[in-house]
Amino acid sequence: MTKIGLLSDTHSYLDPKVFKYFTNVDEIWHAGDIGNPEVTDELAKFKPLRGVYGNIDDPKVRAEFPENQIFTLEGVKVVMTHIGGYPHRYYRGIPELLSIEKPDVFICGHSHILKVMYDKKFQLLHLNPGAAGFHGFHKVKTLLRFELNQGKIENLEAIELGPRTSKQ
Repeated sequence: MTKIGLLSDTHSYLDPKVFKYFTNVDEIWHAGDIGNPEVTDELAKFKPLRGVYGNIDDPKVRAEFPENQIFTLEGVKVVMTHIGGYPHRYYRGIPELLSIEKPDVFICGHSHILKVMYDKKFQLLHLNPGAAGFHGFHKVKTLLRFELNQGKIENLEAIELGPRTSKQ
């Protein structure tokens, strides 16, 4: 079993509560719009990190993280990108990627809206952790936490860090 902490759209701000909620995770995944590379530097010092760059990320971040992460962990195939859309409304090129890769889990960020949905067409779990930073229109900073265990996603939790407008 591997415990995962998933966040996105930090936009150069790393809420200190992330460390509290991710204390017991084995890996942290960042679904893009990192902003300042110091965000991922701090996360990588804390736990092993996987990530993708987002549309606001500069060449330094893009040199460190790919556009897409495609991997299998604990028997679960994962495709992670920043701009992905949602089932029945995927961003251009995503349906083709999902058809080729056939993941169990598709992760994206960008919308700043936390969503967990099952996609019947591609037979996958779609995850968007919402936004953990201050930039954007979201009202609450959010994360996801879950476990991968022998080909299954278990104990999925949506976590609220607090209002977007508050640093407490």
